[in-house]
Amino acid sequence: MQQIEWDDFQRVELRVGTVVSAEPNSKARKPAYILTIDLGELGVKTSSAQITEHYGCAELLGRQVLCVCNFAAKRIAGVRSEVLVTGVHDADGKVVLAGFDRALPNGSRLA
Repeated sequence: MQQIEWDDFQRVELRVGTVVSAEPNSKARKPAYILTIDLGELGVKTSSAQITEHYGCAELLGRQVLCVCNFAAKRIAGVRSEVLVTGVHDADGKVVLAGFDRALPNGSRLA
C-alpha cells in the first residue's frame, strides 16, 4: 500500500450530506440513481450513484451520506455529477454506503 502524507488526506473534502431526492437514472448503462444531496454551507449538489442493489429510492430519502466534494463535476449518463457518494463493495461486489450512527449537521467535514 502506498502511503500518503497528512496534507494529502486533508486536501480531500469529505463532507456529510442528506439525500433530499432520489430517482432512477434511465439513461445510465448500469442501474443508477440521481441523488440530490443537501451539503449545508456547500449547497445542494447532484450525484449519479450505482447503489441500486441494496437501496431503493424511498429508503435513501433523509439518509446521511459521506461525499467527496472537491472532485471536478463530471457528466455521467446525462447527469452533472457534482459529488461522489462514498461506499464499500460487499462480498458480492454491491455497494454499501458509508454512513454514521448519529445525525450530523449537513456540510460537516470528516475529521
